[in-house]
Amino acid sequence: MTTGSDIRRARFVVSYRGTAFRGAAESPGVRTVIGELRAACEQILGQPIEFTLAGRTDAGVHALGQVISCDLPDAVDPSDLAHRLSRMCAPDIAVRSGDWAPDDFNARFSASSRSYRYHVWNAPEGNPLLHELTWHVAQPLDLDLMNEAAQAVVGQHDFSSFCRAPDPAPDGTPLSLVRTVISANWTRGDPSHLVMFDIVGMAFCHQMVRSLAGTMVDIGSGRRSLHDMSTILDGKDRQLAGRVAPPQGLILMKVGYERDRGGGASQ
Repeated sequence: MTTGSDIRRARFVVSYRGTAFRGAAESPGVRTVIGELRAACEQILGQPIEFTLAGRTDAGVHALGQVISCDLPDAVDPSDLAHRLSRMCAPDIAVRSGDWAPDDFNARFSASSRSYRYHVWNAPEGNPLLHELTWHVAQPLDLDLMNEAAQAVVGQHDFSSFCRAPDPAPDGTPLSLVRTVISANWTRGDPSHLVMFDIVGMAFCHQMVRSLAGTMVDIGSGRRSLHDMSTILDGKDRQLAGRVAPPQGLILMKVGYERDRGGGASQ
């Protein structure tokens, strides 16, 4: 945190249409969520602002309850700033709320859980109105099998088979891909062609949710057997898993925080 009695930690809840961006985190030369927010914030405040994301969503991935934190002069009203940022960044970004947080609050490291939802449009024909929010799967899906597969990943596991391999630590030590999944389940929505995968975990590695969704869809469509799920998970080999589901079906729904770490869940 920037030092000085006139600086405080702020917390914002942000929604965005992921298909409009090349990811959430700032990257030179491409349009990103943080790049847009930084430019708008600097235009309003006249000074550079550094943001921290709760989750670094990939290009095409949406968010309903992304959380960001930053340091601001205490003369700034975070709620008013949220409204002004929303007006400047519409229609692709909405800053849904802004408030002051504890000085040690960090959107990423203070988070206790992250909730994602993946949408599948399961019908012979696609739905043009939901094209940017769903993965079209024409083959009938067996949700009972998919839910059995989902239960196999609940708990603490090494998800190496379902994650893009990260770069090693500066000293060459491989980074752990052990993660804890709190809950995972598939449901049919209204209309029944809309199938949803909800998963909650403490943290997720790169492409983990989309890889899990892709493999479970393969099981539900009969391309793979239910037994394959535990075999892939135990194998700890990225080559064993199925296809990675496309990004546009995924939404970061909310981020959870302990009450003494900046409040409850984003909504």
